[in-house]
Amino acid sequence: MRKISEQYITMLAPNANAVNNGRKICQKGGFVKRYRSKDDTFYMGECSGSGKTNYITSADFVEEDHPVFRCSCPSRQFPCKHSLGLLFEMSIEKDFEFCEIPEDIQRKREKKEARAAKSSAEKKEGKPKVNKAARTKKIKKQLEGLRLTGEIMNQLLQAGLGTMGGSSIKKYRDLAKQLGDYYLAGPQLYVNRLILEMEAFQKDGQDSHYKKAIQILVQLRACVKKAEAYLKEKLKHEQVGDDDTILYEELGGIWKLDQLQALGLMKEHACLLQLSFQVVYDQARKEYIDIGWWADVDTGEVSVTRNYRPLKAIKYVRREDTVFEAASVPVLTYYPGDLNRRIRWENAVYSPVTREHLSGIRSHAQSSLASVVKTVKNQIKNVLSDHYVVLLFAFEKIGKIQDAYVMKDLEGNTILLEDMPNAEGSSDRLSMVTDPSLLQGQVLLGAFYYLEDQHRICVQPYSIVTSDKVVRLLY
Repeated sequence: MRKISEQYITMLAPNANAVNNGRKICQKGGFVKRYRSKDDTFYMGECSGSGKTNYITSADFVEEDHPVFRCSCPSRQFPCKHSLGLLFEMSIEKDFEFCEIPEDIQRKREKKEARAAKSSAEKKEGKPKVNKAARTKKIKKQLEGLRLTGEIMNQLLQAGLGTMGGSSIKKYRDLAKQLGDYYLAGPQLYVNRLILEMEAFQKDGQDSHYKKAIQILVQLRACVKKAEAYLKEKLKHEQVGDDDTILYEELGGIWKLDQLQALGLMKEHACLLQLSFQVVYDQARKEYIDIGWWADVDTGEVSVTRNYRPLKAIKYVRREDTVFEAASVPVLTYYPGDLNRRIRWENAVYSPVTREHLSGIRSHAQSSLASVVKTVKNQIKNVLSDHYVVLLFAFEKIGKIQDAYVMKDLEGNTILLEDMPNAEGSSDRLSMVTDPSLLQGQVLLGAFYYLEDQHRICVQPYSIVTSDKVVRLLY
C-alpha cells in the first residue's frame, strides 16, 4: 500500500482549513467504503456528506509525482476536503478493498497520454508556433496604451506632484482601467501603486508617500520608455515571437512552461532546498503571494518561487507552504532574469535533507562583503529590477553592537543586519538564538539591499545554514 505522510497532504492542500476538514472526515469515520487497484496506482472512497447521496472521491497516481484528484462533490477547492480525507485514510493505513480501475478513469488516462505525446512531438519540432498576425495586432495595441500612459504622466509632472489628489486620482483610476484593455498589466500595476500613495498622501500628508510616488513614477516612466523601444524593435524586424527578456512579463505577459523551455530556460535533474518562506499581501495587486527562497545544491544559485493568490479567488487557489525536505526536480524551469530568477516545476520527489545537501550549499556561499556590495549596487541601478539581492554568505561572526546586530566577513569588513522597510521582520529573531555556535563560522541566507534613509547597504537575515541543519529566521 502506498505510503502517505501528513506533510505530503499539507503540501497538496489548498489551505489549512481544507487539511483540518479532511482530517475530521477521517477521524469521524466519514468513509463508508474504500478501494484500491492491485497495481497501487488508483485509490477511491465513498464518503458520506451533506448531499442526499455519498460522494465518490478518487486519487490517481499513474503519474507518481503528479497525482490527479477527482470528487463528485460541488466544491471548487482542489483537492477538496474529501480527497484530502482519502489521503488521511491512506496515511493511517486503513483497509482498502481491491478493485478494477473504472473505465472512465482509463479513458481519461488515455486522453492525457495522447496530449502528452502531442506536446512532446511539438517540442521536438522546435519552438511553439506563433500567430504573427495576432501578436502584431497586440503589440500595436500595447504601443497605443504606452503612448496614452506617457501623455498622462507628463501632464501630472507639468502640474507638479504637489497637486496629487482630486482630479489627478480620478484620471489615474481611469487610466488603470484602460490599461487592462491595452494588454498592459505591468504598467497598470505601477499606476495602481501610484494611486495608493496618492490616496494615503491625501489622508495624512506624510512626505513618505510623496517620495514613494516619485519612485513609482520613475519606475513607470522607465517601463514605458524601455517597453516602447522594445516593442517598436520587434515590429521593425517582424520578430514578434517569444524572447528571453524580463520586459515580456513586465508588460503583463504570462509565461507558459513550454514557452520558457523552448527558449532553453531549463535544467534537468535539479536538487533544491527551500531555505526560507513568507506570505505577503500586495495591496495594488489585491493578491497574496507565497514566496519561497530555494538554493540549488549543485551551484548554490538562489532562486524564488512565487504563488499568486488573488483575493477574489482566495478560496479556490492552493496556498503554498514551507517545505523542509529536499526537492529532486526532473525538469526545473526558469523565468528570464539575472539574479534570483523565478523558478517553476511540474513535479518533484521529496526526501529528507542530508549533510551532503547542506555541504553542497555551504560550499557555494560568497565570503567577501566588498564583492556583494558591488553586486547589490549593480542590481539597484536597474529601476525595473528588485532592489535587493538574496544570496548565501559565509560569515565569520554575527554580534550585537549596542541595539543592532552586525555581521563580519572573513576579511574583517562588517555590515548592519536590519529589516527591509515594509517587510516582515526577522532581525530581532537573532536574539532567540541561544546556541552561540550558530552565530560564528556559518552561512547566512539574507536579502542585501540599500537602506535609503541611512545611505548604506544592509542585509535582512532569512536563515542560518550549518553543516547539519537550517535555522529559519523567516519561516
